[in-house]
Amino acid sequence: MKKILIVEDDNDLAKLIKDYLRIEGYKGIIAEDGINGLQIAINEDISLVVLDIMLPKLDGITVCRKIREISNIPIIMLSAKGEEMDKILSLGVGADDYVTKPFSPMELLARIKAQLRRAGFMDNKTLDNDITDYGELKIYSKSYKVVLSGTEVDLTTKEFQILDYLSKNSGQVFTKEQLYDGVWGCSEFMDENTIAVYIKRLRGKLGEVGKKSIKTVWGLGYKWEYCGE
Repeated sequence: MKKILIVEDDNDLAKLIKDYLRIEGYKGIIAEDGINGLQIAINEDISLVVLDIMLPKLDGITVCRKIREISNIPIIMLSAKGEEMDKILSLGVGADDYVTKPFSPMELLARIKAQLRRAGFMDNKTLDNDITDYGELKIYSKSYKVVLSGTEVDLTTKEFQILDYLSKNSGQVFTKEQLYDGVWGCSEFMDENTIAVYIKRLRGKLGEVGKKSIKTVWGLGYKWEYCGE
């Protein structure tokens, strides 16, 4: 039984999420503050974290950042504000998805299932597809590592997954919906701005290589065509 950590100080909401998870065959573990949530994420065998941003003792953004220092487990952030900055901050520190309160429990379940499917797919990639080598740019699928001109590039999990997906399908144009479906595992609850945020951050972290290689196909979407510095 997969363990899902729910870090949420609204006890009624946390119990509601836990009940829905139990019906679907998952074990929900509740933490009511950021410090307790971080300790559980580090010490327990957790498959996914549902993490509120506004938490006592330690905020969700900080918890997410600290989890990302040691683990690539999927993280879905929750926020009552629905502000664009919350989303940008969440994705920037390594969250895989973002849900605004109030939300449908069934929507959250769908997102959880999609993240777990995607995590399982990435874990089961074969060694034959481990490295995409462009000379100065090397993408290591198994270890989630990118090296540019001999220096490792610090990417979040989702930034890496988008780059890996695009580069393995070089030259193919993906709409935002197709890219979301390929990386997140579903597009039913897609937010198009999420893709735009990740593409912008990827281009920034990869410098000129990213700006030249991740191409915008106006009216359609994005594609990868490697262009060295």
